[in-house]
Amino acid sequence: MVTVNDYSGKIRPDWCPACGNFAQLSAIKNALAELKIEPENAVVVSGIGCSSNLPEFIRAYGFHGLHGRLLPVASAVKWANRKLTVIGYGGDGDGFFEGTQHFFHTAKRNVDLTYIVSDNQIFGLTTGQASPTSEIGFISKTTPDGNIEKPVNPMTFALSAGATFVARSFSGDPKHLQEVIKKGIQHKGFSFIDVFSPCVTFNKTNTYDYFRKRVYKYEAKDPSNFEEAYRAVQEWGDRIPIGIFYQVKSQSYEDLDPVTAEETPLAERPYRKLKPEDFEEFL
Repeated sequence: MVTVNDYSGKIRPDWCPACGNFAQLSAIKNALAELKIEPENAVVVSGIGCSSNLPEFIRAYGFHGLHGRLLPVASAVKWANRKLTVIGYGGDGDGFFEGTQHFFHTAKRNVDLTYIVSDNQIFGLTTGQASPTSEIGFISKTTPDGNIEKPVNPMTFALSAGATFVARSFSGDPKHLQEVIKKGIQHKGFSFIDVFSPCVTFNKTNTYDYFRKRVYKYEAKDPSNFEEAYRAVQEWGDRIPIGIFYQVKSQSYEDLDPVTAEETPLAERPYRKLKPEDFEEFL
């Protein structure tokens, strides 16, 4: 029997009080426990940022990587042992600035992992600079006269790249967040979940109240309809939808690659010591 307590780490989170990351940590732990996934069979890979400290606060395997480079590491973990449940976790700066190219290619390959982004529309760890999702006019340390760059839409980006599960949730709605993460983990293929996660210290615009007045639960008529999903994720303003926008069945990278497709994971296969003649054969 797996319980949420099995995922309780020894180190207490040091995020700012009321940070949206607390809700995400709880949702991930509860989702894994509900799915009866043992801690030794779960891996959380992160990049750099406030949110990316999460692997230190959960009792599971973890890898705290480089800024924007969590997805290559998460992919490698999955390819080495496809039996593991792999979760990539980082912030909007980490994923949509430094890590944009990795986001695209991991989605395109349909690697069987869940990528959760704590989207607070600011660089929180470095004390409040504009991020790729900051709105036009946003005042920050790097944009004192207001942000002049059009914000990226990570949802349309994920859809265009080929993600087979695209969803959005809100840290202020823990039950919805947990259910979306649970379904993302269950999905076979690349799951992308963008989570509105207010930075209570440095972002005084996109607050909990800001999102509570705007978000509403979206129910797709046909989750496999790409055009419907693409239209829905572009709604922004007085009403912002959250939910599962797109989900289709498609073979994952691990199913298609002849090496990783074998029943026995790479990590469990016997190895042999290479001899000089082996190198000659390679040449």
